[in-house]
Amino acid sequence: MKKPFLAILALALCYTLSAQQPVQQQPAQPPSAGLANQPATDPANATAPFMRYPTIPPFHLLKLDSSTYLTKDDVHKNRRTIVMFFSPDCEHCKHQIEAILADFKDFREMEIVMATYQPFSEMKDFNEHYKIYDHPNIKIGRDEKFFLPPFYKIKNLPYLALYDKKGNLITTFEGTQKVDTLLKAFTEKQ
Repeated sequence: MKKPFLAILALALCYTLSAQQPVQQQPAQPPSAGLANQPATDPANATAPFMRYPTIPPFHLLKLDSSTYLTKDDVHKNRRTIVMFFSPDCEHCKHQIEAILADFKDFREMEIVMATYQPFSEMKDFNEHYKIYDHPNIKIGRDEKFFLPPFYKIKNLPYLALYDKKGNLITTFEGTQKVDTLLKAFTEKQ
């Protein structure tokens, strides 16, 4: 008697569950959809560490000499700062550094910290190709501990975090940005 009762109960439960209306879901968007010139400092990132600690992060990047590290303490005080997470083989990252170097007079008084997780040799080749070493205010290093991507919740490259002269976060961007967009973000903060 118990078996037929349980079978009927199971069928009734299945029927009830299948009769419920499905939950409407939003169509999935590709990771880069609509991010071209949108700041990453939006409500979706409210719990990200960079929003809870909106100052220059305590990064630890292996320098090109492969024996010393670039840290937050190496960033000159009282200067606007850009922390740029990039990949040496990323076309958007290449376009971003090309744009910055083309208008370098506008970035001469800023600190630019470039970080990558890619192999050391690729970072070194990138440095050589773009002659980053000709610009003492641009510092480059390898994020060996993969600290920055989870700190910023990075989804797209290049990732740019802009900080004012006091080291406080202004805004962040994902994807290639026009030089004017970056400069405007700094001037609006003043």
